[in-house]
Amino acid sequence: MTAILFHFEIRVIKLLQATKNQTKTAEFMNCSFRMVNRILHRSTERGMQRRDMSTVAFEHISIDEKSFKKGHHYVTVISHPRSGAVLDVGEGRDQESVKQLLLSTFNEQQRQSINTVSMDMWKAYINSVGAICPNAEIVHDKFHLIAYLNKSMDMVRRREVKYNDALIDSRYAILKNEENLTEKQRDKFDLIKSANFEVSKVWHIRENFRELFGFCNQEKEAGQLFVSWAQDSFMQGIKEVNKVVLMFVSHMGGGVNALISNLNNAMAERLNGKIQEIKLVGRGYRKFVNFRSAILFFHGGLDLYPQKW
Repeated sequence: MTAILFHFEIRVIKLLQATKNQTKTAEFMNCSFRMVNRILHRSTERGMQRRDMSTVAFEHISIDEKSFKKGHHYVTVISHPRSGAVLDVGEGRDQESVKQLLLSTFNEQQRQSINTVSMDMWKAYINSVGAICPNAEIVHDKFHLIAYLNKSMDMVRRREVKYNDALIDSRYAILKNEENLTEKQRDKFDLIKSANFEVSKVWHIRENFRELFGFCNQEKEAGQLFVSWAQDSFMQGIKEVNKVVLMFVSHMGGGVNALISNLNNAMAERLNGKIQEIKLVGRGYRKFVNFRSAILFFHGGLDLYPQKW
């Protein structure tokens, strides 16, 4: 690589990291989009080849999905909570593609050393980890679990609002954290919290579930609390909630692990937001290879820069 190309590529990489936009970088550098795209791919490939994973401890990893494009197209993102880096991205979220992603990301020794994996209750993820990482325990992410309850609460609210005017414009009053409520939302929240609406009961069910976290660190005790919560919640007879409760019970092992550990997908969710930013800035990606390179370029923790000739 000549000195001119060397310095040009370094400037492109720095601009890309600053703008996260290939089009703007090309305009600023007075070159073609295609050239910037080639440098992005080359830098990512170079960084992946340089990455030394042999000395990294992978006791805990996170697996999450991200929508790729319209029509239920997804990518699977494997990340490392300790370093905050994306390890790799695979196309699809079916069992076979996830298994291949795990096999290509980790060697045999690393797969044996993985103790816990944070994830949603997606069957293909659970089965893939069970097949490829035999010593790993599943931890169903706290934020995903609560999100299911939030969704059921919003479904109940939408059903009840047709018959109760008091629930009009109440969506954010019950979904937001109390400390983030506006004065108007606080008034609506206080009304719903003390009322006998079904959505009020769901709010209490969700809050009771939240209180289970950090309450105990023993598997047996956590299991008993989990079952007690599930029974009490099911007895409320709210169909939207009962569907979620039955799903939680069918994945009880991962749910109990979530209660007794501090492991979650919080870092993966932050990465998910950053990946969404990449999509928005890039106005979507039509090809998986471009999307993968962009994710790893910006969030793979890679050594991207060329070495001096």
